[in-house]
Amino acid sequence: MPDRTADLVLVNGPTELAVTGGRISAVGAGAAGTAGPGTEVVDLAGRRVLPGFQDAHVHAVFGGLELGQCDLSGTTDLGEYRRRIGEYAAAHPEREWILGGGWSMESFPGGVPTAAMLDDVVADRPVFLYNRDHHGAWVNSQALRRAGISRDTVDPADGVINRDADGHPVGCLQEGAVALVADLAPKATAQDRLDALLRAQKLFHSLGITAWQDAMLCATNGYPDVSDAYRTAALDGSLTSSVVGALWWDRDRGAEQIPELVAKRDHFSVGRLRTSTVKIMQDGVAENFTAGMTAPYRDSCGCATGNSGLSFVDPVALREYVTALDALDFQVHVHALGDRAVREALDAIEAARTAHGFRDTRPHLAHLQVVHPDDVKRFAQLGVTANLQPLWAAHEPQMDELTIPFLGGDLADHQYPFGDLHRSGARLAAGSDWPVSSPDPLAGIHTAVNRQVHGHPAPPFRPSQSLDLGTAVEAYTAGSAYVNHLDDTGALTVGHRADLVVLDRDPFAGPPPEIGAAAVDLTFVEGAEVYRSGAV
Repeated sequence: MPDRTADLVLVNGPTELAVTGGRISAVGAGAAGTAGPGTEVVDLAGRRVLPGFQDAHVHAVFGGLELGQCDLSGTTDLGEYRRRIGEYAAAHPEREWILGGGWSMESFPGGVPTAAMLDDVVADRPVFLYNRDHHGAWVNSQALRRAGISRDTVDPADGVINRDADGHPVGCLQEGAVALVADLAPKATAQDRLDALLRAQKLFHSLGITAWQDAMLCATNGYPDVSDAYRTAALDGSLTSSVVGALWWDRDRGAEQIPELVAKRDHFSVGRLRTSTVKIMQDGVAENFTAGMTAPYRDSCGCATGNSGLSFVDPVALREYVTALDALDFQVHVHALGDRAVREALDAIEAARTAHGFRDTRPHLAHLQVVHPDDVKRFAQLGVTANLQPLWAAHEPQMDELTIPFLGGDLADHQYPFGDLHRSGARLAAGSDWPVSSPDPLAGIHTAVNRQVHGHPAPPFRPSQSLDLGTAVEAYTAGSAYVNHLDDTGALTVGHRADLVVLDRDPFAGPPPEIGAAAVDLTFVEGAEVYRSGAV
């Protein structure tokens, strides 16, 4: 490191360090001695400094857009949904459609809302509202009519139109059926998308996040494309975070799209943005019975059905695609939620490893709600990172009412096996899938350790699968840095970039149930302050 006084020194905490030229120049007792007359000195007063958090699976622009639309998050009360929708519609009479999202499936019988619940709130315009996991949408009768969805409309191959006993659509769409309406809704402008990205980045910095992997760039299959916002921000310098953009695999096409992905990688890899990853969505979600499982789902009576979920990409073809992408140095990022989808993804990565050996492509599987015990050890064996969304590993109504009763065989007992994966030697990364769930890493770390959502007392969910605090923090720092190929971040090491977060306390010094009470006081990117709380 340069032989000069430090630009920034953090002292009087469990870890002390100095920053020079945007990089960590000293760690430990000697850090304070590098300060000079022009050095900024931060008195930690016992507070913990950590590497900046990195979210390994997030949808920043989507979340930023929803913050500026009709936001239904933070409640599960139908009356509150209706109040917010009505107020939003009244405040925006100029908008042709009412758009937004964030509702929870647990708010409705069977997880399915109806158009009738919206029609008396907004009757003059179409309403289109994503649920919190973005695998389903709630629409009013105007939207159904605008899309021409009727009793005679056939379900798309990759989706479901929820219907009543007579076959009439009720106003809820699942997976690929969402596109029947989404494709008609007004699209956000380029400025809207850029504003959304910067809105999300501001939020992330307030939570200590300094880098992330966006799991859906250049999207198709009914999802909006937000890639232009990232490229604009990367070129004009307003992107202050390091971002890996995962290029979307169009599941309606095959290997012929790979040359286009190469061209997109070249076009969008600028500044702090790299698009060196391909995202493949292999299955859906358990709550709407589209996650790919090794055993059939049960019905409301507890009997086995004929449905074991979807494989959006043919598993045999998946092996060919992943092998071809690996040969071109693409990282593969797979949405794999059910245990069959996890196995299909691991089989595909094994095919690539067999063909090419262990290239440094760092594949990772996200979500991993159900992992068959036979497949746990394969993550370490194949060098596949387990990309965890810890906030989901807790007892709450969506889990207890809409998931566990409908999982057949031993599936319910194989959910979110973080502990088993860690003990098997698997590398762990972590993320939020925001806006599906909170982007707050401290909230995720709390749940990973306690198997409970902070502030929502419930019995720990499969407590044998909990992680210790150090391992959970490492998943959100070094683990995600590895996934993002940001090898000079994720650890408080001399020479690493000074992407840092200062917490308002030392969570290692308190009891585990208080981890989630911690908050961020300061966030630095390459030694430059990007967030300061009002408490500092």
